[in-house]
Amino acid sequence: MIDWKNDIGEDEDQDDLLAAEDESGAIPLYEHFHFTADKNQALLRVDKFLVDRISGGSRNRIQQAADAGCILANGKAVKCNYRVKPLDVISIVMDRPRHEFEITPEDIPLNIVYEDNSLLVVNKPAGLVVHPGHGNYSGTLVNALAWHLKDDPNYDPSDPRLGLVHRIDKDTSGLLVIAKDPESKTNLSMQFFNKTTKRTYWALVWGIVKTDEGRIEGNIGRDIHDRLMMAIFPDGDHGKPAVTHYKVLERLGYVTLVECRLETGRTHQIRVHMKSIGHPLFNDERYGGHEILKGTTSGKYRQFIQNCFTICPRQALHAKTLGFVHPATKEEMFFDSEIPDDMQQLLDKWRKYVTYKVEC
Repeated sequence: MIDWKNDIGEDEDQDDLLAAEDESGAIPLYEHFHFTADKNQALLRVDKFLVDRISGGSRNRIQQAADAGCILANGKAVKCNYRVKPLDVISIVMDRPRHEFEITPEDIPLNIVYEDNSLLVVNKPAGLVVHPGHGNYSGTLVNALAWHLKDDPNYDPSDPRLGLVHRIDKDTSGLLVIAKDPESKTNLSMQFFNKTTKRTYWALVWGIVKTDEGRIEGNIGRDIHDRLMMAIFPDGDHGKPAVTHYKVLERLGYVTLVECRLETGRTHQIRVHMKSIGHPLFNDERYGGHEILKGTTSGKYRQFIQNCFTICPRQALHAKTLGFVHPATKEEMFFDSEIPDDMQQLLDKWRKYVTYKVEC
């Protein structure tokens, strides 16, 4: 039986130890309950519909779930007064898996940068989901790790005391550290919490960033109107404090390559902060970067941008460096990764464009 009291409740303000590095992608949602209304279903409030179907579920807790945007009708968040219709698909989702969520080992190639008895560092490719969740129950980094470590008697992929210390989104590439034992995870998690890790991202953003270096500060929280997005709240009346430092690496016509250093690690932090200063990430569909935001109106230019989108069909964001103190040896560890091929091709294409414009 599901422990309903532990599945719905104090979820909104989880610590950022794991959620922190969901910097670069969609907020992961895990399906806890799923019901399809009968074809003869009479119109019924969704809270009453769920109370009748969930063992141990109270109307008050269901109302809390609805207020938090966790109840979906046909994939869209609804409030308690939503009336369930015939064949409606009603689900409850949260940003953590169900306690009995089972991880199946899958033979998925991993780019392992470093590994020892305490931890491993992987360079995640774009397109690989980090953790099984709503809509992604297999083919994830966690499934790949379960396969890679299947002969390690001390590694249980379902044990929350082991595994991912932080995470990045499906469509972001880059470095992640994974703990093999509870002591290592606790130690590494505290380093992230205390902001002593060294992490930089490379991002291609729309527009010419005028200042060579800058600091962006503004609370980040879930968007009031769209629970799948984050928003900046400059007055500090909502969300959590967030600080991003950026440095211009290269200006390329109508886009800029920047290096971002996270002082905090909020969900979608770089994407939200860069958009807040007028520079959304290139081809970031969720935050508007998939539109032509700068440049000319010529058909040739529009085709050039569409070709760029095809080359790098995701937000142009890469977790390039990662540094921390080894939890066992206390040695300073620092890793740097190459820019992935799709982003490299994108940058080269913009460099050729700028050279052509100058020569003309």
